[in-house]
This record gives sequence, C-alpha cells and structure tokens, in this order.
Amino acid sequence: MYHSAKNLYKSRVNFKELLKLVTANRELVRAVAYVVKSDTKEEKAFFDALEKSGYELKSKDLQIFPGGMKKGDWDVAIAIDAITLAKLVDVIVIVSGDGDYEPLVDYLKFNGNIIEVAGFGRSTSARLIEAAHNFTDLDEVTDKVILK
Repeated sequence: MYHSAKNLYKSRVNFKELLKLVTANRELVRAVAYVVKSDTKEEKAFFDALEKSGYELKSKDLQIFPGGMKKGDWDVAIAIDAITLAKLVDVIVIVSGDGDYEPLVDYLKFNGNIIEVAGFGRSTSARLIEAAHNFTDLDEVTDKVILK
C-alpha cells in the first residue's frame, strides 16, 4: 500500500484510518504490517507510526544481490500467517493488490473463511478482486485513507 499510494497519489496512506475502515467496527484479532528494512532515516518513524496505529510489525532486511537486484517480498510468510490465523477467525482482510494472493484467497475460502481484499482499484489484480468475497476500493475513499 505504501508504494501504491506513493505512485498513484504522490502521498502516503493513513494506516490508522485504513485499519478502521477495513475492520468496520468488528473485533480486531491482529493487524500485521509486513515491512522491509532498508536502513533509511524515514523508515524508523514510519515503523513507529505503524505500531502506534495498532499494527504488529514483521520486518526483514532488504536483500541486495550481486549486480544490484533488490528483493524484499513477503508473499510466502503472509500466506503462512493467513493460513495459521484462519483457524482462529471468521474473516481475513488482505490489504494488497497483488494477484499472487489469488490462490491463497481460494484456499482460505475453501476452508470456510470470509475473505475481504482492500486495495487501490486501479492497481489491484482483477483476479484477486473476483476471488474475494468483498473488495474495498481505496480509490473511492481517498479522503479517508490518503494523507493530504
């Protein structure tokens, strides 16, 4: 979401308001933010703000390969966490536009969970939107989730 907001709106996500929006007055069991550390000055303040907004942080270092390629994805860990948590909750909200999560959504639905996805509609995979029970288009609520 951080990069989508930056690219689409030249702004930042209000993660506290985003959490309110996606929980929709339901009991929150866990909100996890998966972050990649790149040792910049701004990131500590950003990570602190996420924690103060109610998120549990899971972090890992940015991998830099010979030749300069960088990698810092969390797809497998997110899938494992979602599958583990699915046994304890009815609803799982995935805040991402990444179509790679479609098989995860299908698996969780098959096992009886209600799956909601929130993302910027312009950059969210159509397959992911179709797979979810419900999709919240953050492009339609920028007044709430984008910092001005």
